[in-house]
Amino acid sequence: MLTLVAVGLFFAVAAIAVTIVALRAVAVGRFYLKFRGKRLVTCPETHETAAVEVDAKGLAKEIAWNGAASPRSQLAQTKLGLRLSECTRWPERGDCPQDCLHQIEAAPEQCLVRHIADQWYAERPCVFCRRPIREIDWLEQRPALLTPDRKTVEWNQIPPEKLPEVFQTYLPVCWSCHVAEKFRREHTDLVVDREWERGADGSYQPHTGTRL
Repeated sequence: MLTLVAVGLFFAVAAIAVTIVALRAVAVGRFYLKFRGKRLVTCPETHETAAVEVDAKGLAKEIAWNGAASPRSQLAQTKLGLRLSECTRWPERGDCPQDCLHQIEAAPEQCLVRHIADQWYAERPCVFCRRPIREIDWLEQRPALLTPDRKTVEWNQIPPEKLPEVFQTYLPVCWSCHVAEKFRREHTDLVVDREWERGADGSYQPHTGTRL
């Protein structure tokens, strides 16, 4: 009888331990996803845009170590540990007090570079095909930008902290049109220009009429 009780107690304790570990793992994953990624903030010293990254891995480790039960208490326990891992003003101002973290704490998603770009593209169609740019695939089919001198550029060619001014003068380009324009620019001898006309769906199509 005592053996059965001991075995039952063992499994009960094991189940509780597994539950605690699972809850901590969920909390770590939630906070890592919440604070990872490059963000744009207004530097409190210069009042200019800076691109920063939070030490998401360090934050996740602190949450795993503290193991608080609720999201609110987790944030309270880790707030002092919230810190930057990268900033475009470093290493010159690597000793700054990192007061910009208050902006990230107040709106962690809104200052993400990808979120800002998603919002910008969602409000504008592609400058070439005029089709809306929605549900962006940032891994394989990222949209591009058209510079004032009519060249398409990819995101990795633009410093994130320059995005606010870039959005003022550049135009949105969908992935398909970017690939076509890049091919046209790099292989001019293989490209034949044709007249295009607006189709019924609003997109441009090859002109099929007879030229007089």
